[in-house]
Amino acid sequence: MKTSFRLTGLAALAAGLLATAPAVAQELTIVSAGGAWQAAQRDAWYKPFAEKMGIKFNEQENSSTLALVQAMVQAKNVTLDLVTVETATVLRGCDSGILQRLDYKKITDRSKFLPGSALDCGMGLDVYGDVLAYDTTVLANGPTSLLALFDTKTWPGKRGMRKVPQGNLEWALMADGVPIDQVYKVLATPQGVDRAFAKLDTIKNDIVWWQAGAQPPQFLASKEVVMTTAYNGRIQNPIDQEKKPFKIAWENQIIEYDMIAIPKDAPHLDLAYKYLAYIAQPEINGKLGSFIPYGPVVKDAAKFVPPETLAKLPTAPEHMKSVLVADVEFWGDHGEDLTKRFNAWLAK
Repeated sequence: MKTSFRLTGLAALAAGLLATAPAVAQELTIVSAGGAWQAAQRDAWYKPFAEKMGIKFNEQENSSTLALVQAMVQAKNVTLDLVTVETATVLRGCDSGILQRLDYKKITDRSKFLPGSALDCGMGLDVYGDVLAYDTTVLANGPTSLLALFDTKTWPGKRGMRKVPQGNLEWALMADGVPIDQVYKVLATPQGVDRAFAKLDTIKNDIVWWQAGAQPPQFLASKEVVMTTAYNGRIQNPIDQEKKPFKIAWENQIIEYDMIAIPKDAPHLDLAYKYLAYIAQPEINGKLGSFIPYGPVVKDAAKFVPPETLAKLPTAPEHMKSVLVADVEFWGDHGEDLTKRFNAWLAK
């Protein structure tokens, strides 16, 4: 992209005496969560798009994206063009008016996305699984279900869990005997919430909390925990690239979507839309799986994913026998209250 300057009078005369200045590349600023996931996006999408458009990507990392966007919008000093966020976060950001309502006419037909992955203020990036992982040198005959987190008799030792209520409350209810198809119905009641926290109480002293996706494999490598919840790709990458002796337990995984959104008053709105349209192309959307094993959100993209990669995805048939699909609307409606309850529980 070239930036043109209108020069008049002496400025034009001076410009004529100088050598032509090099073109200034337009920048697209994006905030993501870092680690292997951001590196995968960089290889699959950032670099090819930047080369195609003749722009520069200004990458940033932040784990509190919504708070960052809110502060910028309130200060009327938005410097971000794109942000990657969780699905529930998109709903909160949309309700509060700090995320741009997307015009899918500038991207692609919404019907081309998997159900629930094309929201008003956020577009799906990929499908990932919240899974359980362990080191086979520590647990030779490890668990097959995520609910092993709550079985400290069979599996003694510290276990890593993400420091949020999402996922943990659902697993607590499942471990307490609630059928998968009844989890959100039960969790929507005060009694269900009490039941979930009572189950978490049984392992509270055994939990090592993590907040960034890169931490679970580090916990396993340092033997700080005997098992940990994790994003499936964050475990598969060290297995494939570093030959780590990690293994994933897929049973009772929770399926979620990563999302991308445009902050309100983003400085390069048109360019941001062009990026969304680019990664929404099936052949482009399917490229991410070659760099990190997260599934595509565009329906026709699977055929562009290599067969050896498909087998590692959370949506592989053998990994879908006992799975909970995260209820985005539930967390949009109850997330704030449950987060307050969770933080109060942590502080006890």
